[in-house]
Amino acid sequence: TRRLSSRATRRRKQRTMRQLALTYSRNAAKSISAIAQAHNPPMALHDFHPAVAAWFAQAFSAPTPAQARAWPAIRSGRHTLIAAPTGSGKTLAAFLAAIDDLVRQGCDGTLADATQIVYVSPLKALSNDVQINRQAPLEGIRARLAELGHPDVEIRASVRTGDTPQSEREA
Repeated sequence: TRRLSSRATRRRKQRTMRQLALTYSRNAAKSISAIAQAHNPPMALHDFHPAVAAWFAQAFSAPTPAQARAWPAIRSGRHTLIAAPTGSGKTLAAFLAAIDDLVRQGCDGTLADATQIVYVSPLKALSNDVQINRQAPLEGIRARLAELGHPDVEIRASVRTGDTPQSEREA
């Protein structure tokens, strides 16, 4: 029973990840009119770079309560624990604040070619969540930077697990 439960849970998570990826790709195809919302972003987004706020406004209707409460704490540099139900945007809350900082560094010309952010997840099963929650924003924000006339910012990211070959871990 436990093995079946585990398989069912894994299938449900994979289905959710596929749906989330599909949502991201559908939202990425929306018109540029959503970018105008970046000029009047919700209060939780007003401190983000305009391209980051524009991407978020185009991809989502509004920040979740967990995101709205977490971003000020994360952006102020405080250690932040986000305790909220599954699906409430905790991973994106953490990543978006970090991505925003990297985008600002890139636009200022101060983005170093070095590892700046390490996100550790206790579960290998969350690697798909991590992949989606970092790749979709990076691609979308890069497109918004171009649309808004900002310089291109190349932010590289990768996922490592216990199954990652040694050659990739050393890269």
